[in-house]
Amino acid sequence: MKKTTKRRFGALVVGLSLVAAACGGSSDSDTTATAGGELEGMKGTMPLVNLSAEFKDGLNAFWTAAGNTALEDYSYAAEAFDSVMLVALAAEAAKTDGSALAAQIQAVSAGGEACSDFAACVAIIAAGGDVNYEGASGPQDMNGNGEPVNASYGVLTFGADNRFKYEDASYVLADAPESDIVPATEVTVERKGDGVLKIGSLLPETGSLAFLGPPEFAGVEYAISLINAAGGVLGNPVEYVQGDSGDTSTDTASTTVDRLLGENVDAIIGAASSSVTLTVIDKITAAGVIQFSPANTSDKLSTYADNGLYFRTAPADKLQGAVLANLIAGDGAATVYIMALDDAYGTGLADSIEANLTAAGVTVVGKKIYDPKATTFDAEVGEIKTANPDAIMLVTFDEGSRILRTMVEQGIGPKDKKVYGCDGNMGNALGENFDSGK
Repeated sequence: MKKTTKRRFGALVVGLSLVAAACGGSSDSDTTATAGGELEGMKGTMPLVNLSAEFKDGLNAFWTAAGNTALEDYSYAAEAFDSVMLVALAAEAAKTDGSALAAQIQAVSAGGEACSDFAACVAIIAAGGDVNYEGASGPQDMNGNGEPVNASYGVLTFGADNRFKYEDASYVLADAPESDIVPATEVTVERKGDGVLKIGSLLPETGSLAFLGPPEFAGVEYAISLINAAGGVLGNPVEYVQGDSGDTSTDTASTTVDRLLGENVDAIIGAASSSVTLTVIDKITAAGVIQFSPANTSDKLSTYADNGLYFRTAPADKLQGAVLANLIAGDGAATVYIMALDDAYGTGLADSIEANLTAAGVTVVGKKIYDPKATTFDAEVGEIKTANPDAIMLVTFDEGSRILRTMVEQGIGPKDKKVYGCDGNMGNALGENFDSGK
């Protein structure tokens, strides 16, 4: 079932002028004068679509019925959901839960008859047709290297309560340039299936991205519940094994992967962190098991030697870097200081933002790559204050709340400067941590 990926290049995100700026910015003077929370006015982006009420209501009903607290953040929930759906549909198309199903993931993501419901997609496959799965997180047309060729970013702004509202988001569409489209990567490791699709998760229950855990776990488990309600895959219910990824400060991910491989999973959904993925991707793909991340964005993974077994539903950071740069430039900043954590995600996104800001005529007056395990950030924030930029771009994980607190203490917080975040920190957990002093 070979197909050519459907290509959409109408909103090319290499020339910043082609990307629509979202959300009006507030000037330094009016943010300083406005009463409210210390994060008020801070903006940021994350891969996000305008999720349907049907999806959010169904996800929350499932999640709370399982005994969990209702979701407030939906970061990467739909991407996690779609990761499972694509694996399941590829298994149906390949007629196996073995490694050969990887060769069908790109095929079921584009180019055939459009469908969103699992049962409807399976019916098309059973009738000998090709499917084009249209996901909860967007079209999900896959490039040959296993990542989407198009993306939607939500632009979110913190209010006076140090929280943002998803319903207030504006959206920016971005597509990969045609020059980035590559042929499908060949699957080079053969692993036989046993007829029962078993999915493991490698998602953050603990660590610096733990705030992303609940929506991602919910998306995975909700998808499996719908698939099994529709008859399962290859005539059998999908089985599920949960696992914690932790972060790069521990060996949690490696330990979890060893356990999942020992339980003969066919696919692992995760990790959320690109740097965590880079610590385990070789082990997973060498075993002939699919690794499918709902949240990895590092450009390094676009060309990684993965035996044709690594996929992601989150777009690469070269797209987010352009969207963020355009947002900052559109808000009128002439000078920017970038502060980014020292890992593959942080340095890669920082480089992309810097290159796109420079191309847009904005001066990057400094770029500080910091140790995310540092206990204080006084010196780093002091350097930013001395540079006195119009805007500050933070590429952080949950330590971003401590950096912001230090910025506020030194008089360069969101009420004094234009401050921007990204998918690594743009969750309401940032406001919760800031308020609690974490």
